[in-house]
Amino acid sequence: MIPTAAGLVAGATIYACGGAQSGGGRSAASSSGGATGASTVPGSPNEGDNESRGEDVAPVGPVDGTSLTGVGPGFPESGPWVSFYGPAAKMKDIARVARTYRIINIDADPDVDGEANFSDAQLAVLRAGGKNRVLSYLNLGSCERTRSYWTRAPAPFVPCGKNKKAQLGAYSGYSEETWMDPSDPDYQALMVDFVAARLAARKVDGFYLDNLEIVEHPKSSANGPCSARCKQGGLDLVRRLREKFPDLLLVMQNATGRVTRLGITGGVRFATLLDGISHEEVYAPRADANAEAELLAWKQLNIRSKSGRPLWIATEDYVGSCGNQRAARDAWTKSEKNGFSPYISDESGGQNVVCYWSF
Repeated sequence: MIPTAAGLVAGATIYACGGAQSGGGRSAASSSGGATGASTVPGSPNEGDNESRGEDVAPVGPVDGTSLTGVGPGFPESGPWVSFYGPAAKMKDIARVARTYRIINIDADPDVDGEANFSDAQLAVLRAGGKNRVLSYLNLGSCERTRSYWTRAPAPFVPCGKNKKAQLGAYSGYSEETWMDPSDPDYQALMVDFVAARLAARKVDGFYLDNLEIVEHPKSSANGPCSARCKQGGLDLVRRLREKFPDLLLVMQNATGRVTRLGITGGVRFATLLDGISHEEVYAPRADANAEAELLAWKQLNIRSKSGRPLWIATEDYVGSCGNQRAARDAWTKSEKNGFSPYISDESGGQNVVCYWSF
């Protein structure tokens, strides 16, 4: 379990707010102290949108050479890495992927359209005897109707589709997804104790957390409105994951604004719960100076895992196809120049192909 800082009680949590809805995205009280206590939200009632205008992304934290101490295991190697969401058959040469990439993000759901994308034996090949770190996609901010847990889950869990009180509306651009309130106790229990637990049982090394940018949405948003309670619930949900799976890696995709960078949950810095962050579309198909600035602000926090490993900071950019070498090289070079770990794929809603770049 993560120790609670003196003077702060789990459930009576405080976070710093300021992010508005960002781009990207692909794709009740809990036993661990859900989102039921008082929250202090700087900038209320507008739930600030400064970052959407490129304002106030300066780092807050140790920038003088000291470090924030994380609680996760950390990554032994920063790359190269790959993100792939198709079935094993589309990956084609699993052994080549294992030889080429040290960090491999896939969808290890054991029940996708009635069967697993990858068998246990195939996952073992990808892990290469512990040489590689295999992460599984875990959608925390929204729920997909194609997942079995949209319609069914063992008691006492409540499937997403039946949890009407947690549904925050349709996900614009993704007809099969519904935004979910991460502060809802039934939803937290489903995601941590059922969905994440069955992924962990497949021997993956960690989770790749998607759609947490819900916590950056203003409460007036037409695309996944998120109140102060909802925002805090997103931070608390990740803390519950860390408490239940202390030895697994946690990587957050997108959602890299002030809400998460400065947030506190259960008396600890939210940022220290993570082993890594990744952001889509930082350099391609077009440059996003604000996303780059957010990643640099995280970098200056100088977070180190409990074993001294630095926070993994990655970019995932899209150039349409694996044949677009010129655009891929440009994005790769810009990412590496800032000390990030790059991967270039076809498109955000795709990632059903593995690109092997020559540079």
